[in-house]
Formats: sequence, structure tokens, C-alpha cells
Amino acid sequence: MAGVQNHRVQFGQHAPASHLIVHISDTHFLGGSRELYGTVDTDTPVRQALTQLERSGLRPDALVFTGDIADTGEPDAYRRVRALVQASADRLGARVVWVMGNHDKRAAFRADLLGEAESDTQADAPVDAVFDLNGLRLIALDSSVPGYHHGDLTGQQLDWLAEVLRTPAPHGSLLALHHPPIPTLVPLMSILELRGQERLAAVIRGTDVRAVLGGHLHYATTGLFAGIPVSVAAATCYTLDASAPQGELVGRIGGQSINLVHVHDDQIVHSTVPLGEFDVATRFDADFLARMEALTPEERTEAFSRQAGSAPGSVA
Repeated sequence: MAGVQNHRVQFGQHAPASHLIVHISDTHFLGGSRELYGTVDTDTPVRQALTQLERSGLRPDALVFTGDIADTGEPDAYRRVRALVQASADRLGARVVWVMGNHDKRAAFRADLLGEAESDTQADAPVDAVFDLNGLRLIALDSSVPGYHHGDLTGQQLDWLAEVLRTPAPHGSLLALHHPPIPTLVPLMSILELRGQERLAAVIRGTDVRAVLGGHLHYATTGLFAGIPVSVAAATCYTLDASAPQGELVGRIGGQSINLVHVHDDQIVHSTVPLGEFDVATRFDADFLARMEALTPEERTEAFSRQAGSAPGSVA
């Protein structure tokens, strides 16, 4: 499998993750490389994210984009973001999973992003899919409502999901959808939340779903739904200011990030990665890591854990 880059020595109590998912959301590309709202460069943050991933040495199993891939569903926007992401995914050896959002248009999404042949019978149907990532099942669920920005799921979608989950996957399941089923701290965004959440909860509670990945909110957050952790990735295009005056919805060009989802046998860890080039405050390089690997556990504790000036054998 792809997965994280494993070190030769296990330093701590936890074995390396079995799978690594890169969770990206809300790219909001426009056709013709136009700027969103005339001021937001949507392309550069995505390029920055891919650059950071490629130089990290990580080998993710998949890049999962949780919706609003294009801002107005333009075919050229889908073709541009697909070409940019797929080239990087090929170098990383990762699969790409695209999830529908409220700004996406199903027909163009299918034709220009997924590369599916046009079909009148499925043009307006929800874009739901299942992916096997080396025994980890990822379920992409289309929570969009054509013509609206809030989210919802049809009875047919929930029946389909229940049938998929009837058989557990070897490493469990992740559910990816655009509208996250958790409260938002921005009052206006509550109007645009996923509706009928109790119906989804009834389907996934007690199944092998280990985490829910979402987007839509334009800020990173976490919660719990039906006893399952929910992780929301902030947008790459622009983010909502969680410290804006109460009652206001303010989008700012800054604070963009992506998430890394490390899947372990007994838990899943979600980590936020800021996008950008920042000054280095401190660094322990690969040579230092190699020196730590050559030591015994006790020697590592003395070399890296002991505080400066504390005597051997003292208890912190």
C-alpha cells in the first residue's frame, strides 16, 4: 500500500498508521483562471498544497476533495483542477477522490472532472461512489441539493448507504461528504447546513464508519456525530474568520490549510497543515533522526527528553 513513510524504528507507543488520506476542500476554481470575487487567487493555494505534499516525502493512499471543486460548475474549471491535481497525485502514487459540493454542477462534474460519458439518465442523479483504498473503504456521498446551497440526502441515497455498510470493510470505512453533520459557529451557515441529520445518524450509527470528512464551512473544525468523529477541512480558496464580530460572516484571504488523516488500527488522527512558506524557528533534520534511531530507548530519553539542567535520575 501507499501509506505514510515509515521510520525504521518505532519511537513511541503507537505503531505507524496503516493508511494516510490527504483531505482537501473547497477549491472553488473558476474557468479561465479568473479570480474568485475578483480578488481571490484559487489556483495558487492548491499548487502550494501539492508542492508541500510532494516535498514531504509522504506517500498518501488518496487525495480526497470534499466538494465545491468549482465555484460555478464551469467545465474549464473542472478540467484545470483535474489536470493540476492528477499530475501531482501520479507523482505521489495516490488516488484522487472528488466529492460533490453545493457549488458543483452534477453534469459537468461527471463529464469534465470524473471523465464519465454523458448519460441523460444519470446527469442529475447524486454522485455517490465507493472506493477501496487497500482495505480501507471510502464512501463519497453527494449531499448537494440542485439549485440550493444547503445539504440533504434522499431516502434512496440513505438506503444505498445502508446496503454498502451492511458488509464491514477490512480496515473500516470513512464517509466523505460536503456538508458536515455538526453545528457551526457562524449563524448564517446554519441555514446552509445538512438537513435531516437524524436520518443519516440512524444509518451510520453502530456501523464500521470510523470518521466523517467534510468541508463547506471554510474553517477547520471537529465534532462528534452518531458517536463518530467528524473532521472538517478548511477551504484552500479563502477562509471564514471565526473571530469576526458576532452576527457577521467574513471571508478572508488567509489561513488556508489541508488535513492529513492518519488511519491506525485503533484510532484515526486528523492533523491540520497550514499552506504557505514561513520562517523556520527550529529544526531537527534527517541526520538527527538517524542518530536517534541508532540509540536505545533509554539513550533516546536522555538525549531528547531530558530538560537542560536537570540531574540524571530526577523526576519532572
